[in-house]
Amino acid sequence: MITLLRHIHRSYSVLIILVFSILFYPLYYYASRKPERYLLLNRFRKLNSHICSFLIGVYYRFDFEVALEKNKTYIYCANHTSNLDIMILCILAKGRFHFMGKQELLENPVLKIFFKTIDVPVNRDSKISAFRAFKKVGENLEQGMSLIIFPEGKIDDHYPPKLVHFKNGPFRLAIEKNIAIVPVSMTDVWKKMWDDGAKYGTRPGLCHIYVHKPISTKELNIDDSDLLKDRIFELINSKLVHR
Repeated sequence: MITLLRHIHRSYSVLIILVFSILFYPLYYYASRKPERYLLLNRFRKLNSHICSFLIGVYYRFDFEVALEKNKTYIYCANHTSNLDIMILCILAKGRFHFMGKQELLENPVLKIFFKTIDVPVNRDSKISAFRAFKKVGENLEQGMSLIIFPEGKIDDHYPPKLVHFKNGPFRLAIEKNIAIVPVSMTDVWKKMWDDGAKYGTRPGLCHIYVHKPISTKELNIDDSDLLKDRIFELINSKLVHR
């Protein structure tokens, strides 16, 4: 019975997200046509995320180690276990921000409008694609647009989820551009929706997100990127619930 209810809730959640993506599409389209409207685009994404989360009965508690500066440029690094993670980061991030994600998201009916405009797709199997993507992200950071990235690169197949090896790119970029990294631990989001919810269904409830204090990269050089990566990995992993 519980399994049936979870799959019913999953179908309802997918319907809600699709319906509001359609309703917001004209707003997204208008705001995505010019880079100077990207702040407005993010506000629409944030509003849509709040509405969809409320309607599917999923709520978020953000625990901040320190308050984030409203107008500062950050690289948000989070573990990735659920499709809810995107909405959560839209709610969390301040001001002008963009995502970096896998190239396959260009085919996603909900997300493709963003990955064709504000967000940056990357084919991680292509060095040329990765170079171009990180070059574009670097330019955006220089213009004051924060980056949201999931350094695992994907949602792992292991269930219950465990944090897996991070990609190097975000940490080298943070050092090169002297941008502080905000580690984010999606503590138990997977218990409400793991991946897209297709296998185990979904359920309403409260998700806990721990936002660690920003890690400065001012005193680091490129040779320190592996140490930085390991430090961020340990911080994120320290707050995760694996069962």
